[in-house]
Amino acid sequence: MINVNNLTKIYKSPVKGKNFFADLFNRQYKETKALDNVSFEIGENELVGLIGPNGAGKTTTLKILSGILYPTSGEVNIFGFTPFEKNYKLLEQISFIMGQRNQLIWDLPPLETFQLNKEIYKVSDADFKKAVGDLTALLKCEDLISKPVKTLSLGERMKMELIAGLIHSPKIIFFDEPTIGLDIFSQEIIRDFIKKYQIHFLATIILTSHYMEDVKRLAKRLIVLNKGKILYDGALKEIVEKYSKEKYVIVTLEKEIDQRKLTKLGKTISYSFPKITYKFDRLQIPEKINLINKLIPYIDLTIEEEPIEEIIKFLFKSAK
Repeated sequence: MINVNNLTKIYKSPVKGKNFFADLFNRQYKETKALDNVSFEIGENELVGLIGPNGAGKTTTLKILSGILYPTSGEVNIFGFTPFEKNYKLLEQISFIMGQRNQLIWDLPPLETFQLNKEIYKVSDADFKKAVGDLTALLKCEDLISKPVKTLSLGERMKMELIAGLIHSPKIIFFDEPTIGLDIFSQEIIRDFIKKYQIHFLATIILTSHYMEDVKRLAKRLIVLNKGKILYDGALKEIVEKYSKEKYVIVTLEKEIDQRKLTKLGKTISYSFPKITYKFDRLQIPEKINLINKLIPYIDLTIEEEPIEEIIKFLFKSAK
């Protein structure tokens, strides 16, 4: 469905010299490589997390895939089309939704923008009515579409942005930071919606986010970018197994114990009675559990994987 081969994007910016006239007739440019021979394939009905630090090339990738930018070199094929040729048959099947990038008209109700997009994408009256009904039901926001946009909260506006971007029932959706700036409750609503939308409409989705919780909840596959290059492309589960060297052990104590005795077992991350959290090397887990059983009276013990954020940090450090 989506095939990307040796995609490269170089931005050129003018370098200001000391002589105005020399700059005018012999302009020098600095080149910044945003993408460096990036290749990947995404199949039908996949939801892929595209992550990396600022400047990694995430948004540049999505802009090229959606036809907003031309690459410097490389090939992109979506449904047999090249996106930057802007063929309408492809454009009507994709959507690019960016967090806090408004397409809604501030003084008008969201329904006005929905109707505008209906005409742009040539959606029939019946399909439009069904799409609005299905999407507002999924987001539980039937009462918001007739209120002026300026009266809505940020979380409510994001719901309306989602509906506006999906009114034509696209088969491929690019979400760029869809939960940015939202409170934790609104973030959860948006995550739940994306998950349900993919299942209901069988959409193929690429998601970028700085919130690792978005990725953990939604994506089974990760593509990790850094400085325009792919560091990892594979299953979320496999990146944990491959790069995570430690595990967390959370112990709920039966009674308070001298902290010196607790710290003898190993590195503690936190302690607030009755819970204490240890961080152990994966290979030491059996040995440490045996020691805990012998030395500490407890009522509960759980073992958790290292947070994905820490694993990604380790991946970036090892790539330097």
